[in-house]
Parts: sequence; C-alpha cells; structure tokens
Amino acid sequence: MPADLAVIGLGHLGLPLAQAAVAAGIQTVGYDTDPRAFAELSAGRTPVEGPLTASDVRRMLSGGFRPTTNEAELGRVRTAVICAPTPLGPDRTLDLSAVGDAARALAARLRPHTTVLLESAVPPGTTENFLLPLLETGSGLRGGRDFHLAYSPTRLDPGNRTHVHANTPKVIGGLTPACTESAAAFYSRLTDKVVRARGPREAEMTKVLETNFRHVNIALVNEMAVLCHDLGVDLWDVIRCAETKPFGFQPFRPGPGVGGHGVPVDPGYLPYSSRTPGHPLRMVSLAQEINDRMPQYVIQRCATLLNEHGKSVRGARVLLLGVTYKPDLADQEASPAREIATRLMDMGAQIGYHDPHVLDWRVRELPVPRADSLYEAASSADLTVLLQHHRTYDLQGLAVKAQLLLDTRGATPAGAAHRL
Repeated sequence: MPADLAVIGLGHLGLPLAQAAVAAGIQTVGYDTDPRAFAELSAGRTPVEGPLTASDVRRMLSGGFRPTTNEAELGRVRTAVICAPTPLGPDRTLDLSAVGDAARALAARLRPHTTVLLESAVPPGTTENFLLPLLETGSGLRGGRDFHLAYSPTRLDPGNRTHVHANTPKVIGGLTPACTESAAAFYSRLTDKVVRARGPREAEMTKVLETNFRHVNIALVNEMAVLCHDLGVDLWDVIRCAETKPFGFQPFRPGPGVGGHGVPVDPGYLPYSSRTPGHPLRMVSLAQEINDRMPQYVIQRCATLLNEHGKSVRGARVLLLGVTYKPDLADQEASPAREIATRLMDMGAQIGYHDPHVLDWRVRELPVPRADSLYEAASSADLTVLLQHHRTYDLQGLAVKAQLLLDTRGATPAGAAHRL
C-alpha cells in the first residue's frame, strides 16, 4: 500500500517523527540504509537508544508503520522528511554527508508535487545551497515549481512527557510561499501550532539560536559553579532564589559536561560554500570551551576530595552513577561520563558504574564493571560520583551509605553530599 509519508533516517530524529505521524493516522514508511535498523524495527525493537521503547515500536507497526531499505518506496509518497544525522566533524563543522546521501536517494525517485522537508540540524543556507541542487540535479525537477521544499528544525526533547509533537509549535520556512504552505498543511496534522518563518535560512537559524542559547547559558552557570565553590557559596540556593524573579531570568543548572545530540553550531563556518561570513560567534566558541572543561573540573574535584580524606586517585575505587546524557533515558550520546571515566582510569583509579538504563558500558572498548547492588557498591567505593540523576536513585539513602559522595547535579539534599 502506498504511504502518505516517508521518513528518511530512522534515528533519534526520524523515529519520534514517524511515531507522531502514525499516531495521527498518516500512512508512514521509514527508510534507512542500515540493514540492522531495518531488522530491529521489523522485529519490533528499537535500533537506537533513547527516544522509543520496544513497545512503542510494536504499536507503530500495528498502526501501519513500515520500515524499508527499498528506495522505490520514496517515489510513492506525498511528503518526504529527511531526518539524517549531522554529527560534529573533526573541524567542528556539521557533517552533511548523510543528508547528501538521503537527498540523492530521494532525488532518484522524486515525483512532481512532492513536499520535501529537512529536519536535520544544519548550518543556515543548507536547504538552498546544499539540498536543493542535489534534489534538482538528481530528479530533473525544479524546486518551488515542480516540488515543494522547506526546512523545519526539530524541537524534540527526549523523555519529556509534557512537551510532545502535538503541543510543541513547529517552525517552518519554505523555498517559496507555496512551499511554506505545503509544509504547514503537513505539520498541522501533527501539531497544534505552526509558525511560519520568512524562508529556509530563518528557520535554520532558529535551530542555531535555540541550541546555542542552551549551550551559552549552561556555560555561564558552569562557570558560576566553579566560582561559587571557590567562594564557599551554595550555587543551588542562589539559583533557587534567582528563579523567583518573574522576568528577565531563566534558570539553568550546572553539570559535569554537556551531552546529547544537539551540538553548538557556529554559522560563521559554512563548509559547502565559499560565501563564509567570516564572523564566527565568539561567545559560542567560548561557551563550548567552558563546557568542554567541565569533565576535567570534575576530575579535579574528585582528586581534591580523595586527598582531603587521605587517599590518592591512584588505586582508589570510584563508582560513577548515571552514564547517560539525560536522566531516565538510555541514550549515551556525548555523555561526559565516558571522558570522566577515561581520565580517572589514566590516573590509576579503579572504575565501576551503576545505571538502571545501561546494562553494559565500555570505555576504550573495555567493559566497565557494573554494580549489582547500588548501596553495597557505594559503601565499598572510596568515592561515589553522581553524574546523572535518574529518578530511581534514592539520593538521601545513597548519601548515608556512600563513604564519600560528589554530586555534580545538585540533586542531593543540602549538606548530604559534596556538590559540584
């Protein structure tokens, strides 16, 4: 049966979109070149950590969702959404190769009047300067005339049960006004509110602004954490007081580093065009530098605490709690836990971990021992470090059992542990 929608890329972006579409009654096919992803989904399992559970996938399949590796399926839909990953490359620019592969696969099958949407995180200008030429060259069709093209930044917050597709406004920017309206007609089936941007670049820059806003403010509060520790000030109490201001303030909280799939984007670097503005965002670069330093600061605090209790890092038994990038999810994407574990191992510490969502964890391809009993492991460890606050953790009880507890999330009761 022909589908109304093709979601191209069945990762942390594409699967939740496909889930929302199926729930809205849209006949959806999911395309991915990875045979493992196809096999896992076909068997009712999720191929990626985090956004969906196996039961979610089974409900999607029973609702008519069809995973496929067959490009021919892309030529039978009215709407195609590219959700390919754009990881950060060695030069700190986003790698658009997966978007390019998706565009070429779609272009070979693209039919007139199809609406093509891009949701991947990309630098401003990608939709017009990178995606459009690939689609036009591969299909022989003209964007804005023969097919519709628009960009819509994803705003997915994995694990958030309050803000889902239906009640999170969708920003869209089309190549032409008609493209915008075609995109709006599709997204209106998934969400209560559609926000029209002036064009693709404005929609792309919206994603840049939203992501960088988060990173810059996290960097600010991370610096405040270091300063407050040096001054003997309780930062979490400061934040509690500051967030009572009804205007001009939004609370952010420090942590051992920044993880997740959303990476800071500097539009001063456009890898696909010679028209580089030449004005990199200095604040974004500085924020990234500050956030990148946090794992090392955690190590410094670990060493200091052990030393104050007559122990050295070398030979110390260190238990890491929560190795995912977000609470109550299994996704480990860019979690600072791996770097912290690596640095501690380099210093001679004996590392163990506990995480209710991660049954097997490896650092440098070597398995890290997993604690079966949290309290027993904490009581026998020289130092326990809370890296992620999963809600299953009884932190008050843990603070009693642990010999020495460093809380990098400010989640323990005041005075119960050493806070970041």
